[in-house]
Amino acid sequence: MTIAHHPDEELLAAYAAGALDLGQRVAIATHLAACESCRGWIRAMEQVGGALISDMAPTALAEGALARTLARIDEPAPPAPGARPVQEDAPANLPRFVKTYEFGPWRRIAPRIAMRPIRLPEPGPTRVFLLKAGPGTKVIEHAHTGVEMTCVLTGAFRRDGERYGPGDFDFGDTDVHHQPQIEEGDDCVSLVAIEGELRWQGLLGRLMQPFIRL
Repeated sequence: MTIAHHPDEELLAAYAAGALDLGQRVAIATHLAACESCRGWIRAMEQVGGALISDMAPTALAEGALARTLARIDEPAPPAPGARPVQEDAPANLPRFVKTYEFGPWRRIAPRIAMRPIRLPEPGPTRVFLLKAGPGTKVIEHAHTGVEMTCVLTGAFRRDGERYGPGDFDFGDTDVHHQPQIEEGDDCVSLVAIEGELRWQGLLGRLMQPFIRL
């Protein structure tokens, strides 16, 4: 698998620092599951962070911290969490932790396009879902009111002269207006993490705006 499109370094650094919300972390983690290059970059960032912490001057404990810790030694250990079952029909190339989340049913949102919500275990501004489009489908041109992250799982699409295939990561924000076209051959299935709403463009898009909600 050749991956041509990656999150930029600023986004990867935010992921490594834990500065993204859960929905965005899911999107980055899905790309990392396929991309050894970006996994190596994350490991390097974590090593740098560890080295910076080890060089910091020690700080005194808060008053009473040691006594509170010693007092908890005899407390019973909490039960070990059991392994959460995975969603059996989830795409195989999703990270395992994503496959343990609750998935909703597939829902058709336009001709030859369907979405399946992934219900995150903690609230946040970013929604996550699977998006499936049939071969040759041209998505209505649209803009964004927030950030959209897309990681291709199967199939491929093209936009602005670029091809996005399995493992590729696409980033959209309020400056992006695009109209992806699905390649012939296989369905294109992607994991999408989106903040805000889509704004469909053109007369057809404006007519369909009330009926297509992602």
